[in-house]
Amino acid sequence: MNQSKRTNVRWYVAAMMWAAIAINYIDRTVLSAASPQIQSEFGLTPMQMGIVMSAFFWSYAALQLPAGYLADRFGQKKTLGLAVVWWSVATAVTGIATGFKSLVALRVALGVGEAAAYPSNAGIAAKWFPRSERATVAGIFDSGSKFGGALALPMIVWLISLYGWKETFVIVGALGIVWGLVWWRMFKDSPAKHPGVNQAELDHILDGQTQEQVTDKTMPLKWYQLFRYRNIWAMCIGFFMINYNSYFFITWLPTYLVKERQMGLLEMGFMASLPLVVAMFVEVLAGWLSDKVYKSGKYSLTAIRKTFLIVGLVMASSIGFAAFAESAVMAVVLLCIAKSGTTIAASQVWALPADVAPRNMTSMVAGVQNSVSNLGGVVGPIITGAIVGATGSFEYALVFSAALIVIAILNYLFLLGKVERIEPEQDLALAK
Repeated sequence: MNQSKRTNVRWYVAAMMWAAIAINYIDRTVLSAASPQIQSEFGLTPMQMGIVMSAFFWSYAALQLPAGYLADRFGQKKTLGLAVVWWSVATAVTGIATGFKSLVALRVALGVGEAAAYPSNAGIAAKWFPRSERATVAGIFDSGSKFGGALALPMIVWLISLYGWKETFVIVGALGIVWGLVWWRMFKDSPAKHPGVNQAELDHILDGQTQEQVTDKTMPLKWYQLFRYRNIWAMCIGFFMINYNSYFFITWLPTYLVKERQMGLLEMGFMASLPLVVAMFVEVLAGWLSDKVYKSGKYSLTAIRKTFLIVGLVMASSIGFAAFAESAVMAVVLLCIAKSGTTIAASQVWALPADVAPRNMTSMVAGVQNSVSNLGGVVGPIITGAIVGATGSFEYALVFSAALIVIAILNYLFLLGKVERIEPEQDLALAK
């Protein structure tokens, strides 16, 4: 192997991280795409459908902390690999659902597996990428969620039209099994142990970060002690507001386009995918651009993270204007802007755990952040369903979503402090 030229194995790892999230969202989005048929077949009310959509997040949010702990303790290779296989099986089995109760139970099972995806990816980013590339890789792997949703909607609508919704769950569940086989063969928890990584690439990866490469794997804090730190609170609160808005696009958006904007099934499949397609490219660009600005040395990491967060959230507030758009086309344009804004913010949100986590706790910090944030996924579909059921319209639901974005902006402006690594030992010494 030519040792003078740096290898790029880390970007193959990034591609697998992206694929895991894409499959993650394809599997969780099947229900959204099939919801009009499922709701009609089982006679579910809007409130019941909201509960079914929410059920995934009950286990998903609750298990973020255990998933983060397992990823840090036993390695991301085992944790993520087993998780993808679990949730893929759960997706396939959803095809046997017979009504409200079984749908709820199977969605909870799906959330059990998918809980490990983001905490594991955050830990991999800390181990495999230097600080100067973390927003880029965060944008890449999180953009898989938009690709998964965008691909799922038209693809699943097509599959449902050919085979029916039950068979469609089985077909898409097979994707993760294939991914698991590839992952187990190619990934190593440490880049130093990967045969394809040469010394030049290893030196580049280790540049500016050492916390995940040490041999001592003890954690300096308990998970609940992380809440001593203001930045952890800011990360959790802000991401809660972002997720409340984001999950509208993979839960209620198809129903909104069919019932509020009078679209047919195939037209809905295409139009509902547009915000996700646009956002996918915007997120990768935002991550790359923020890393490029950081490399210039002209601005602090704190200034860069906050600027991209706020700009993205201002764009995300467009979801409120979509409620009053006169045409369906204008509504979709505004929703594209709103979704792109949340992904600009997300490119920074998923870089923050590696920026601030104490040593050996990146996946745990990501799990804490994602656990709180996904309470937005728990309550969001239910609140939206309740508002729609009470008013007969999505207008108030979209305006409420925009109001939460304003709170997120204030949170990142004033509660989020200097973006730097938490050093518990130094804090303890200063307190004495």
